[in-house]
Amino acid sequence: MAPPFSLYGRLQPANRYGRLSAMFYDVICIGAGPTGLATAIEARRAGLRPLVIDRGCLCNSLYRYPVQMVFFTTAERMEIGGLPLVTAGTKPTRAEALKYYRRAAEHYELEVRLGEELLAVEGGDERFLVHTRTGRGERYSYRGRKLVLATGYYDQPNPLGVPGEELPHVSHYYTEAHPCWRREVVVIGGRNSAAETALDLFRGGARVTLLHRGPTLGPTVKYWLRPDLENRIRAGEIQALFNARVVRIEPEHVFVEVGGQQQRVRAEQVFAMTGYHPNFELLRSLGIALEPESLRPRCDPDTLETNVPGVFLAGVLVGGLHTAEIFIENGRFHGEKIVAALTGRVLQAAEPTRPPGE
Repeated sequence: MAPPFSLYGRLQPANRYGRLSAMFYDVICIGAGPTGLATAIEARRAGLRPLVIDRGCLCNSLYRYPVQMVFFTTAERMEIGGLPLVTAGTKPTRAEALKYYRRAAEHYELEVRLGEELLAVEGGDERFLVHTRTGRGERYSYRGRKLVLATGYYDQPNPLGVPGEELPHVSHYYTEAHPCWRREVVVIGGRNSAAETALDLFRGGARVTLLHRGPTLGPTVKYWLRPDLENRIRAGEIQALFNARVVRIEPEHVFVEVGGQQQRVRAEQVFAMTGYHPNFELLRSLGIALEPESLRPRCDPDTLETNVPGVFLAGVLVGGLHTAEIFIENGRFHGEKIVAALTGRVLQAAEPTRPPGE
């Protein structure tokens, strides 16, 4: 393992973007989620010097999950760096997962820069210069041989594209039901996140209306959620409008069109659970080629290096629009592929993973 070093490292005088790190990194990972951390850990284990940068907190996507969430997968399929994930029950909770990934970063003494947004990337293979900016406006620059993008997709909600979507009572993220007790709440969507949100709000005492543009709930809704939600709808405990197109959102109402007629639905809070997508603009800005329809980035399946030399992808970015293909269970092995490509190590076959939604 490389020798330990300080969290922030030494900084030299500012360049045109900001203060320049005196350190030269073998790998700069953009994204501090489980996949980005797993990649940095593999680099450390191989004797390389990695840096991890994220504009949010550590595992920012997991942090934004509902506070009482329990993962569907089992603990061993979320483990990274050979460290065991110990849980009180059969499945990890959000809190247990966050604690585990914090401890993993600490155990491997990863250098992590949090709250720094990626501004620009200059140079090229073996001589990248990565520029960032903090929320306070401070700017930093880091030099590295290779660049790994592991930014996931949870920071990029799919917009409704309707007036009022930017209002403060509208959110694309759901945390917990308590603040919505006895309030009129609209949930937009018909897949797993919308189903889970509607059910949790109902059980937390909210008066819930589900709006979905399709004729029924989505076909991928989990088998234990579907009957529960359908029974609540049949009993009138959750209101539901299908084939409903959201027209606009106002401070206290959502306007929808159903069967050619416009309706007004009371809404003190709106959760638009419309899904998320990777940051394709970032990929394009770096010159990474995308397939026309799937927006799947061009990369070598064995090494995960893109058409841009020295730039690698890890995690859900590899799938383009097919975000359900990659999750923690298989994305955590991407770091092994990348580091094997950098070091010339022969990679053993990874353990099999479950298909999405199983």
